[in-house]
Amino acid sequence: MTSLEVAIAKIKRLPIEQRNEVIEFIEFLEFKLGKISHIPEQIETNEKEVSFTEAAQEFIGCLDSNLEDLSYNPKYMEGFGK
Repeated sequence: MTSLEVAIAKIKRLPIEQRNEVIEFIEFLEFKLGKISHIPEQIETNEKEVSFTEAAQEFIGCLDSNLEDLSYNPKYMEGFGK
């Protein structure tokens, strides 16, 4: 078995996140050698892409207020202006 075959076998046993780290390290080594051959593809993860709306859904409406200044706190302001 050649060293390349050993490396490939070991990489195949790694979790996806660590495979991406291996790719980044190889790209770093290529950069150091001046041989940049960036391949934009990364190994796909099992994570589903989420839209901004889906990610922010729990925060929708949390800033709804009639206040123009969101820093206004009536309890804090009671002591001022006396």
